[in-house]
Amino acid sequence: MNMATRKNAQPVASKSDILDAAALLAREKDISEDVIMSMIEEACKAAFRKSIKKGTAPANLAISITRQFGIQVFARKVVSEEVEDESNQISLEAARRIQPYCEMGDIVEVDVTPADFGRVAAQTAKQVMVQRLREAEHGKIYEEMSDKENEILTGIVLKADAKSVLFELGRTQGYMDAADFMPGEEYHEGDHLKVYVLQVAHPGRNGKDAQIRVSRSHTGLVKRLFEMEVPEIAAGIVQIKSIAREAGSRTKMAVTSVDANIDPVGACVGPRGSRVDKVVQELKNEKIDIIKWSAEPEEFVANALNPAHVLDVFASDEEKICRVIVPDSQLSLAIGKEGQNARLAAKLTTWKIDIKSQSQYAELMRLQQENGGYADQMGSVIADDYEEDIPQFDEPDDIV
Repeated sequence: MNMATRKNAQPVASKSDILDAAALLAREKDISEDVIMSMIEEACKAAFRKSIKKGTAPANLAISITRQFGIQVFARKVVSEEVEDESNQISLEAARRIQPYCEMGDIVEVDVTPADFGRVAAQTAKQVMVQRLREAEHGKIYEEMSDKENEILTGIVLKADAKSVLFELGRTQGYMDAADFMPGEEYHEGDHLKVYVLQVAHPGRNGKDAQIRVSRSHTGLVKRLFEMEVPEIAAGIVQIKSIAREAGSRTKMAVTSVDANIDPVGACVGPRGSRVDKVVQELKNEKIDIIKWSAEPEEFVANALNPAHVLDVFASDEEKICRVIVPDSQLSLAIGKEGQNARLAAKLTTWKIDIKSQSQYAELMRLQQENGGYADQMGSVIADDYEEDIPQFDEPDDIV
């Protein structure tokens, strides 16, 4: 099936102005000029259909925009022996007046541009253009921001109340629900803060920007901050294996190194604590414990209870419980204020932790020997009260 060549007609709209405007819009909105031209064509089709009697518009329209002839509307009609539908079919005789060498079954483009098309349809075309341009711009922003999920952005607080905070994030905005606030942190208009991008939802065709949800309490914020400050983490030499966080108060982070010559804890702390201090400052003085990860649960649990000194650890693989023995003077430190140190250690390692002082453990052993059985009557602290699993990470990018 052949396509007949278009027949030039009288110009009905401004010529170079249209193409120049498209080029200017493309530069201003950072959108492809082809996309802009496609929008103009769709707008012209909508304007044409609106300008003629309902139900008489050809099914297949083509728009031509040239500097010589401006905007022209063509109906694509099939060359037919019998014309039953004049809006979509054309006789061979009429078709050959447009294209002398066409044959039956060919498609001929017939100029159907109304004489007053540019004047009557201008407003309709403009409305469609504005809508399509907005959708394209929002779509481009979504494409840019969808790559930012699980990353850090710097946001400027636009509005804050007890339920949510609205941030400016470059060309778009993001919101933070109260559940993602960092406890104890206040938000004021104009504040510059690092935020962790939780989710980027597509805007659809509702005329709104992509919905970007951010957080200040997520463990991923800590991970990304350390990646920014510690070159060894960014390079994959030092790996973050797990993070347990009670936002605004304390974080424990387990790290390891693939290079035996690199101390993972020292790399994260930095010279005179410079690296960890920058993270602490961004988190408004949240305490951060950096501990060395180990594949051995006894060693890992002992490290996780830092800063308490641990005398011994006994692990039960079946129950996934570790009994930890600490000096009497270290019991309160191991447990932490309101149980926080033990609770974070349990989250970090995913092991339940039963902490006993040295004298408690000795008394327990004496009772067991006397009674020939287990008698846990010494007020031990079992640190297993956590609501969600803390992810363990084999690769640097696995923290979510």
